[in-house]
Amino acid sequence: MMIGSMKGRAIVAAAVAVLPTAAWAHPGHGEQGSAFLAGLQHPLTGFDHMAAMLMVGLWAGIALPRHIGAPPLAFIACMLAGFGWAAAGGALPLAEGMIATSLVVLGLALCFAVRAPLTVALALVGLFALAHGHAHGAELPHGAVAWRFAAGFALTTALLHGAGLAVARFAGRPVSRFAGMLGAAGGVLLLATG
Repeated sequence: MMIGSMKGRAIVAAAVAVLPTAAWAHPGHGEQGSAFLAGLQHPLTGFDHMAAMLMVGLWAGIALPRHIGAPPLAFIACMLAGFGWAAAGGALPLAEGMIATSLVVLGLALCFAVRAPLTVALALVGLFALAHGHAHGAELPHGAVAWRFAAGFALTTALLHGAGLAVARFAGRPVSRFAGMLGAAGGVLLLATG
């Protein structure tokens, strides 16, 4: 009975977490007054970032159970590199397309429980994380202290990865498959409307 209720909560949490938010873009962080708080909020204000971060945790928990920490750590490290690149004025062509593609690829990987070799999984996650990080850097609020903003969104990203890992642990394949379908559908929609 306890496991059933935990599974039910995990299903609800996964479904709510991957539903589209009101806005796909991330405007309005400048009013927060605190770069750290704006960074904490940033990944939660767009379906694209939130879904990708949850799916990285889910995929690690489902397909890479012996290396569950590696994909989230690779994502955070590469995301911070992409952020630094954008904050320094560097361009990343097709970043938004890469973000949408990340949803499709991660979603399909979850749907089919793809067990890629660790190096391939890390390279893929890292590439997508560069695009997500670049988007965060491009959306750095005017006048915000970059490292504080980065610390905020890195913490939220780690928590979203952890939520994905927890859902994978307690709810398993059916929920991860459902989350993958929603994520991939969202990515296709972004590609079609972008």
